[in-house]
Amino acid sequence: MKKLCVAIALGCAAIMALAGCGAKDNRTSHSVDDLKKNYDFQWTDTSKPILNKDGAKDITFTVFSSKNASALEYGAMDIMDTLFEDTNVNVLWKQVSESVYGEQKTLTLGNHTGIDAIYHAGLSSNEITTYGVKRHNLLAIDEYLDYMPTFKSILEKREDIKKQITSTDGHIYALPRVEEMGLLQNPNLLFLNKAWTEAAIDGGVNIGITKDAVKNGLELNADQMEKLLTYFKNNDMNGNGKKNDERPLNFVWGNWQGNQCDLFGMFGINDNTEHRIIKDGQVTYTVLDDAYKDACNYINGWLENGLIEEESLDISQDTFLSKGKSNPDELYGAFYWWESKTVVTDESHYICCKPLKGPQEAYGGKYKNCQTVCVSNNPEISTGELVFFKGAPNIEVLLAYFDRYYLPEISAQINYGPIGIAFEEEKENGMLVPKDPPAGKTADELRLQNAPLGICYLTAEQWGKTVQMEERAQVRLDRLKLYATPYYDHDKIKPIPNLQFSQEELSTLSRYQTATDNYLRENVLKWIRKGVSDSDWTTHKNKAVTAAVGIKEVTAVYQAAYNRYLGK
Repeated sequence: MKKLCVAIALGCAAIMALAGCGAKDNRTSHSVDDLKKNYDFQWTDTSKPILNKDGAKDITFTVFSSKNASALEYGAMDIMDTLFEDTNVNVLWKQVSESVYGEQKTLTLGNHTGIDAIYHAGLSSNEITTYGVKRHNLLAIDEYLDYMPTFKSILEKREDIKKQITSTDGHIYALPRVEEMGLLQNPNLLFLNKAWTEAAIDGGVNIGITKDAVKNGLELNADQMEKLLTYFKNNDMNGNGKKNDERPLNFVWGNWQGNQCDLFGMFGINDNTEHRIIKDGQVTYTVLDDAYKDACNYINGWLENGLIEEESLDISQDTFLSKGKSNPDELYGAFYWWESKTVVTDESHYICCKPLKGPQEAYGGKYKNCQTVCVSNNPEISTGELVFFKGAPNIEVLLAYFDRYYLPEISAQINYGPIGIAFEEEKENGMLVPKDPPAGKTADELRLQNAPLGICYLTAEQWGKTVQMEERAQVRLDRLKLYATPYYDHDKIKPIPNLQFSQEELSTLSRYQTATDNYLRENVLKWIRKGVSDSDWTTHKNKAVTAAVGIKEVTAVYQAAYNRYLGK
């Protein structure tokens, strides 16, 4: 049966009318005892409904959320029907497009009359502190964990998750999304055109390997790669009669994936788009390492020689993918990306390489054994995904409802789509196995139309036990295990986890971090485009630690928050 509620996509004016003008919330609020007596409210047995049929009719919750333009309304999704039938909890989804969500979120946080929660909230640490710790608009979820047996159990097992979502006042104001597949920390893989490389070897390029070695796992140093890229640039590799359309080495500058950061690995630097990592337990900016200057100058040489086109510094992700997929002639000699199949028409034409080793002769050979990768600060635990408003009626019921989302079999369907559409259920062990999308529809399209995404709990122990990983995800994971994750010291180098900041620390970040980010964005790009002299580098190192740039102040805040995270 279809649930009673429907999803309503609201325009800006409608949301403002709902949340503003001093409207009163006249919904009936019941005590837990009354909920038990009148509606059979229970939360301990997750295989049974939370409310009875009368509860489904009498109690309704309103949840505000953003929605991808390609996604169906959440209330029209089969998984929501299943959840309603299993719980008898009636949720009315009020949705707006992602393009206006930011503005509407701020309005709703300020005046939430008639709205119980925000899904896909995407709240920053600053917003959680402002609306939770400071203004007390948000519900302290930790005071209601007894109504969330699944989530409470997760926090008891996973202290690291608890630390990342607990604010500095000791309360939890937002629920997380946890999808641990091991895919995010190293966002780049290096793909090389196999046929072009073999042609270069036949053409006399001496890189010390035979054509038989041109296969997945090929290891090249910077000198060998430079020879190949030079050959790609100077020859009609795709055979279309043009010698100027080949793009030797490609990436999308500053993108969350497929970015430039692995190039710095040739110089022993675990860079990322924030230029900030944990090194030997200390918050560290990579741009203060003298090797960074050498890396910029070396990469600048490739740029000036046309081995990296200037366009790579400005190209958008969509344009990059379009150039790879839509052109009848292959254009890319090598590229960094998440996976090859999304970039090129025939992924069999490309091999996946190990990280590049450093230049063997330049800089006196000091970098010849350097070989490492980007370590991003993109966590697999996303905080701020779902918040509840303080004073919302019957909040215990809504918390028990969203607690079901953390059950592995529900998490999989929330994240990918329901059984029968996105998954088949194996009869022997009950594991959910992904189904192939129907003809004419991609896996991403199928997912958007059938899965609301948002909060879930899918950890390494669930993959292969409760849920079978998608084939493309498994391929990427296998490649990472071979060509990325072994290439840095996991004890020495770590990404920065989700950190919680005090109001004073947020004030400091507000004062300095924009200046820091702008300074680094402008200067790193300038160094790549023009190179950096010794005198310029000295000026940079002296200026970077001044209050005008703010690196010192920002580092101190992150270090204090990280020390708290470690329990120091």
